[in-house]
Amino acid sequence: MIMADSGSSEEVAVIGNTDITSTESENNIINTMVERGTSLLKKMEINVAEAEKRTGKNTVNMQETYTVYLIEIRPAESVTEGGTPAAPDTLWRRYSEFELLRTYLLVTYPFIIIPPLPEKRAEFVWHKLSADNLDPDFVERRRVGLENFLLRVASHHVLSNDKIFFLFLTEEKGWREAVLDTGFQDKVDSRLKSVSAMLRVKNPDKRFTALKQYSDELNTVVSQLLRVRARVADRLYGVYKVHGNYGRVFSEWSAIEREMGDGLQSAGHHMDTYAASIDDILEEEEHYADQLKEYLFYTDAVRSVCKKHELMQYELEMASQDLAYKKQQKEELVTGTVRVFSLKGMTSKLFGSETQEQRESRLSAIEQSIEEGVEAVMEKNTECRDFVSAAWEDIERFKEQKDKDLREALISYAIMQISMCKKGIQVWSNAKDCFNKM
Repeated sequence: MIMADSGSSEEVAVIGNTDITSTESENNIINTMVERGTSLLKKMEINVAEAEKRTGKNTVNMQETYTVYLIEIRPAESVTEGGTPAAPDTLWRRYSEFELLRTYLLVTYPFIIIPPLPEKRAEFVWHKLSADNLDPDFVERRRVGLENFLLRVASHHVLSNDKIFFLFLTEEKGWREAVLDTGFQDKVDSRLKSVSAMLRVKNPDKRFTALKQYSDELNTVVSQLLRVRARVADRLYGVYKVHGNYGRVFSEWSAIEREMGDGLQSAGHHMDTYAASIDDILEEEEHYADQLKEYLFYTDAVRSVCKKHELMQYELEMASQDLAYKKQQKEELVTGTVRVFSLKGMTSKLFGSETQEQRESRLSAIEQSIEEGVEAVMEKNTECRDFVSAAWEDIERFKEQKDKDLREALISYAIMQISMCKKGIQVWSNAKDCFNKM
């Protein structure tokens, strides 16, 4: 934690570490993991209603095919009992515009864990599923993910009040110019400094070090879970298709049997029905996988907060170090002793000491510089302390949300697996009944 001694304006900030004690979806197509009773969602309903493939020319005047998404908003509670809902306001957005919005939020609110966007290209998929970013099934899942992103932002007590976010939902033309006019891109470059700051911070905050480790571990666990799930899906697909082979064999066999023909044909029908269900099952599974992927991508947002804190910590340490150096210069000038070799000290010995007037002038300049250094340290200290307070509040909110969401998703996934196994048992029970009637 970062503390400042208010008893003396010239005290250097003390940088130390203090440990402190640290939110079954009914339908996967509908986002149910968002608190709709908060912030902007109290005033309006937000939906990404559909996706549409378009063809046009890009910035280098080359033909390209891309997807746009229809955003619908309507006032909340605008429907009277027995009445019809008001027509929504609509506009189209490309995925790149969602990316621009998120980049703006990342830069503008560095202390907030910004919700991630759905993947631009499919990852961790079972091999029978298309990874083409224009594939209709993939586009549909991305549509759901983009809607979930908007609902996440709209449910956040800080992000939902952002003017640029509101313009994103309401102004199709001129929005891009409005976000660029904020000058947020000038701050993007400064975030690159965090890479070197991470390696040079002398006394990192233990809480953020632990948070970064937590983020890395969460990333590893979710990645492994998604890879295992993809391998299991491949094997499951093969098992179901074996049932299709059974169905074909039983159907062909029934054609040459008189007494057992009806029973074999019925058993083959059950097997065919069961084998055909695997595509819908794995497509449903993919929606649960997308919920896990969201938290895989959330880990990058958590690390972004940690990196920003490291940069602020580094800047505070540099300001404190600069202030200490200035105080040392003042001490050397007042006492006339040079503790560290310097060019000025050597020059003084070679060409004689400076006059009293020169010393007083230089002393005055150093004192002024020390005052500015004290103000800079206090400013950085306050900035860092406020960042820690705001960031930790959002981190606690995120952890609560993550626990709630993943618990619901995993329970729903387990229930789906149990249901799938029961259907498999029922198929073989039906086939057994058909054999017993032969």
